[in-house]
Amino acid sequence: MTTVAEPVARRVEQVMGMPISLALRGRHATGPDADAAWQAALAELRWVDEVFSTWRPDSQVSRLGRGEIAVDDCHPTVAEVLRLGDHARVASEGAFDVVRTGADGVRRLDPSGVVKGWAVDRAVRPLLALADTDVCLSAGGDMVCHVADPHGEAWVIGIEDPLAPTRLVARVPLHRGAVATSGSAHRGAHVVDARTGAAADALASVTVIGADLTSVDIDATTALALGKDGPAWLRSRLRTGVVVWADGRAETVA
Repeated sequence: MTTVAEPVARRVEQVMGMPISLALRGRHATGPDADAAWQAALAELRWVDEVFSTWRPDSQVSRLGRGEIAVDDCHPTVAEVLRLGDHARVASEGAFDVVRTGADGVRRLDPSGVVKGWAVDRAVRPLLALADTDVCLSAGGDMVCHVADPHGEAWVIGIEDPLAPTRLVARVPLHRGAVATSGSAHRGAHVVDARTGAAADALASVTVIGADLTSVDIDATTALALGKDGPAWLRSRLRTGVVVWADGRAETVA
């Protein structure tokens, strides 16, 4: 017997300075319920941007970083994100930190390494409430996937080669979970080891797969910042993923 793959309905919008894309399959792939859930997801991401963007001078995080307000003056989610960042700082022995010293010697608050995955985990909730519907929500390539029927067709996620982005180093079938990649393919060496301020260049990319996007996004960024110690650190946390070294070697972490 042959099976016919479900048609996929796709949507995309620019929010938080990056493409937010959605793929739906199943009962509510299209129609008013899908439209309402998509708009609710976008509204959540726009709200997160208003509160957490470091590019908006009027955001609560920008004002907090300048010392104009205290954490207690912010929305409670700001304290939540800062706690997640502090846990990551401790777990990485300082390689990951939401407060870093810039080239000018000024320490700045930037929780962006926490916010993206955390925001998508929040935004996907109305989409997951669509009955009998498979969901794949992506933010700049990091994604949450859900297949309504545990035995249904998996989403297949391609992990690109950061040294040749038109090529894939792996394909990951995923029924329920999240995938996050941190690397230099599209933004250059933008991740630094917060202990030294030096750009992370030993690894070209780190992809981590797990149950929620908040934690795998943080761990992918942390492993990239740790450089040559990143793969061992991921194994110590019982993570699964793919590491591409700066010389192009791909290594599976399991």
